Amino acid sequence: MTSAPKDFPGPVTADDVDLAVQLAVAALRDVPDSGWDQPAGTLEWTCWQTAEHLADDLFAYALQLGPRTPPLTTHVPVAWRRETPGGPASTVFVDRAEGGAGLLQVLDACGALLTSMVRTTSPAVRSHHVYGVSDPAGFGAMGVVETLVHTHDIVSGLGLPFEPPAGLCAKTLHRLFPDAPGDAEPWPALLWSTGRTALPGRARQSSWRWHGEPHA
Repeated sequence: MTSAPKDFPGPVTADDVDLAVQLAVAALRDVPDSGWDQPAGTLEWTCWQTAEHLADDLFAYALQLGPRTPPLTTHVPVAWRRETPGGPASTVFVDRAEGGAGLLQVLDACGALLTSMVRTTSPAVRSHHVYGVSDPAGFGAMGVVETLVHTHDIVSGLGLPFEPPAGLCAKTLHRLFPDAPGDAEPWPALLWSTGRTALPGRARQSSWRWHGEPHA
């Protein structure tokens, strides 16, 4: 049995997915009612659309792990649509009459679905993602990245604070971004890896992707 490298931060777990979602929900409770229609950071989507997209991501990742025989070449075939031109294509939409509280409840529920699937699905399972056929830990890591980065998008556009734990960021960097800069702190490195910011000596990326395939 080969031992893990000394700098290995540990695998992404269901508890990490749950932690990321709970951190996001806590941070987004501070969004004022008037803030949900503001742009989410540098995105073209509003804060509401971005949070809705995040909930949809978490739901979609849970769905990929759900079938007894998960698909290896395509998504589970739920229908997607856009509510507005240029808005995100989604399956999950939230009743606007329920306001921010309803939106966060849907986000919390979709996060719980992914947490449960990562916790209960065999590590041997593989399922399709456009960035590489992945395993439950990989889909969990994707959910963590989506949650942390899109929460950053929302709160940065509104001037609200958000800084997730370094250990949580380090786990997702190790799992999905093997070429992430090792000389930066994990949270700035994750933001750089997802095209959100520049780092000293490194320009902001105009395109990026993660690598969902399990490590050899």
